[in-house]
Amino acid sequence: MADTSRPLFTAFIGPQRLSAGPLAEVALAVMQVSRRPAVLPIIIFNDATGQPIDLDLRGAESDVIARLPQPASPPEVDADEAAATEPRGRGRPKLGVVAREVTLLPRHWEWLGAQPGGASVALRKLVDEARRANGDADRARAARDAAYRFMSVMAGNLAGFEEASRALFADDRRRFVALVAGWPDDIRDHVVKLAFSDRAEP
Repeated sequence: MADTSRPLFTAFIGPQRLSAGPLAEVALAVMQVSRRPAVLPIIIFNDATGQPIDLDLRGAESDVIARLPQPASPPEVDADEAAATEPRGRGRPKLGVVAREVTLLPRHWEWLGAQPGGASVALRKLVDEARRANGDADRARAARDAAYRFMSVMAGNLAGFEEASRALFADDRRRFVALVAGWPDDIRDHVVKLAFSDRAEP
């Protein structure tokens, strides 16, 4: 089973997909191809965001790997449990708990202050509940945004781009797929994957 927790990237050489997978694997594939003569432009995309990224591909393979950006992976810590052993202060950055300004009406502060654990615990619980409740919608929105960023770079001059964009933001999968059907195969397949791969066919 693939490790879906690892960030994935896709490199395109002109309209064709060159490599896809973890960043190190994609970077080495791009490095090898880019050293050939008369190579088409190569763009590497972050699949999670649809944004192109720049890499320094000079030197040996080990040099390239050593320079790759490392994804942030903060430890999962239950701030409520850890709070009992940490000294109170303005936020607890070691736990990922950071103090920021929140503006609420007096009735909101009154309600929060009456909750078990106080305002901070209540707010964290409310945010977690909202994230769970809206998880599907948030993922769909992130996928749509990633697809749009990718297609803006790779398909902005292709026929049907404006109509396809409207269908994408309307979440009209069938119309979107029909509109991009004439695009180069790898661009078409990748943008559909970015937009809809985590959802079942309607």
